[in-house]
Amino acid sequence: MTTLGQRWRAHPSMTAWSGFVVAAILLFAVAPAVLSDFRLNLLAKFLCFAIVAAGIGLAWGRGGMLTLGQGVFFGIGAYIMAMHLQMADAARLHNDVPEFMEIAGIRELPSFWRPFASAPVALIGILVLPALIAAALGYGVFKRRVKGTYFAILSQALAAALAILLTGQQKIGGFTGLSDFRAFFGFKLSDPVNRQMLFFIAAGTLLLVVAAVRQLMRSRYGELLVAVRDQEERVRFLGYDPANIKIVAYVVAAFFAGIAGALFTPIVGIISPADIGVVPSIAFIIGVAIGGRTTLLGPVLGAIGVAWAQTALSEEFPSSWTYLQGVLFIVVVGFIPAGLAGVWPMLKGLLGSKFRKTTAHTPVEVDEPLPEVVTEEKVESR
Repeated sequence: MTTLGQRWRAHPSMTAWSGFVVAAILLFAVAPAVLSDFRLNLLAKFLCFAIVAAGIGLAWGRGGMLTLGQGVFFGIGAYIMAMHLQMADAARLHNDVPEFMEIAGIRELPSFWRPFASAPVALIGILVLPALIAAALGYGVFKRRVKGTYFAILSQALAAALAILLTGQQKIGGFTGLSDFRAFFGFKLSDPVNRQMLFFIAAGTLLLVVAAVRQLMRSRYGELLVAVRDQEERVRFLGYDPANIKIVAYVVAAFFAGIAGALFTPIVGIISPADIGVVPSIAFIIGVAIGGRTTLLGPVLGAIGVAWAQTALSEEFPSSWTYLQGVLFIVVVGFIPAGLAGVWPMLKGLLGSKFRKTTAHTPVEVDEPLPEVVTEEKVESR
């Protein structure tokens, strides 16, 4: 007779829905009630990193593509949002150009800024532009069968090139980037209620992204993606093009990173080349690896945990946090390849094997048969 718990575990969809319900309660009810406005805004920032990590978990954990350049797509979404917010503030102040341009002596709005003055165009750009760039890049790379270390180096070089390019562009803020946003689509960012609204938007977006990644992982496409990761030549022999399968995962990860960057800008209040270069891209990878890149929630929890640890420990050990982060990454990759999400299954397997060995070596006591009672009838019969 099956118990209620066994029936519940027999239906993965019910378990997943229960997990989403618990996450929603924690994010939408518990966190705003427990955390201060500052800590809640900090958690919203971490949720943006978690959105990026969910896409990396799909591309790297399931597809085997070590994407060291997600800062590129994160930065595209962030800068498009920042440009729109800057122009919206300038329009409310009846200025022709944003304030930082006036300080820099720029009197005419650059042509590439103008389309993003419209809110719909800015939103479309945030959703479409990172995906298009990722599709073009993925087509050129994966069709030529570039993979492994070469792909990782190439993606990291793109992040470094974009950061260097933005640093030298004074029309996009240069080294200091874009900041001092006053409103978010008409809502004042100085209002704590609106800041909480941004947290809810980030939390809802993260839940939707995790649900989308779960659906992709459980679909036939997810099975093909894992097959390409493990046996690419065999998948090609079966009639599938591994390049197309990789491109889809790479585009989806870039799409999520662009959305995360667009949310990061109003939440943090600044975006600069330092937020999208090589170091942030590697930080995304570290969070995914520590959490567990092959699982659904591992990258999300790992990104939030690493970001929280960086904020908490860097206050106590400002000069040593980078070394602690590196040591943690080495320990996890070297001794726990599945990440922290794989610790419990590993311990469960070890305990189960020990229990089976103990059971196998325990002597079983066999009851001796009782002596037969000899009666007169049996003697006569003999």
